[in-house]
Order: sequence, then C-alpha cells, then structure tokens
Amino acid sequence: MRIHIATSLLLLLFVVAVPGLGAESAAGIRWTAPAGWKAEAARPMRAATYTIPVTGGAGLAECVVNYFGPGQGGSVPANVERWTSQVLGADGKAAAAKVTKRTVRGITVTVVDASGAYTGMGGPMAGTGKPVAGYRLLGAIAEGPQGNVFFKLTGPAKTIAAQEAAFERLLASIQRE
Repeated sequence: MRIHIATSLLLLLFVVAVPGLGAESAAGIRWTAPAGWKAEAARPMRAATYTIPVTGGAGLAECVVNYFGPGQGGSVPANVERWTSQVLGADGKAAAAKVTKRTVRGITVTVVDASGAYTGMGGPMAGTGKPVAGYRLLGAIAEGPQGNVFFKLTGPAKTIAAQEAAFERLLASIQRE
C-alpha cells in the first residue's frame, strides 16, 4: 500500500513538474498538440502555449490555449468579435473573417480565420503595439463541459498557411476527458 501511494505521489510530481506533459487538457476536454510545436513553460491564464517554427521570414508564430474557468472568458460571439477586430484590412477596419462552426466528438467548436495586419491582444490589459502586416489568425473556441477553451494560432500568413493542417489536426483531436 505504501509503495502504491509513494509511486502515485512521484507520478503526480512528475506530471506537474514536466512542462507540457499535463498541459493538454482543460475544462473537461483533452487535445493533442501537433508534432513540431514546442510546448512552452506554464504562463498565467494559459492552459498551454506552443511556439511554431516560422516559415521563410521573420516574426513570431504561436498557439495560445486559454481557459479562464467555468462561465469565464466571455461568450463565443464576444470572443469571435474580439478576435476579428484584432486583424485589420487595408482600410484599417476589421478584416473580413471566415467563421465556421463544427462538432468534434460531441463538442461544439467555433473556428475563426482572418488575415491582415495583426494588432495583438485587445481589451484593457493590452498594450498599444503597432499592427504587424501580413499576419493570420486561426482561432477556435471549444465549448467544454466545464467552460470554453480558446485556441489562438497567430503568426506570419505564410507560416500559418503551412501550419493550417496541423491546427486542423489539433482541433480534430479534441475529446472529452
């Protein structure tokens, strides 16, 4: 019995201490990060952060996964609106975005795809950085049993195009825990 308890405690410590090992679940759902995406160390308000190699050029590409708790983080429509307003068209207004809805293993997932000048985070906690042209945002909101989980892949448009199939595999891997 003592050996079983000690083994369980060691396993728990290992899962907590190793970045990324226990980070692929939140709100009662689980997902699998694509090969080639590097899991980063834990950060506040993030269930996971993955960095993605940039294809042909400079810039930063990452997929941030947020879970704020049951009933937190805003509604699906409010987040779709916020994300689409973070990408500007040539006229300086929100770029046209493709918004679709699907069901993955019984979980509703809303997907946002927008390209243009990326302004970054919106809202009161955001900085006032200059928009970066030639970026793309692929976002998804999975309506988990314990709340919404937000997946947001951003980076240079060429990189995101090269990673689109990987992002789709991540979304296809979503399942209940």
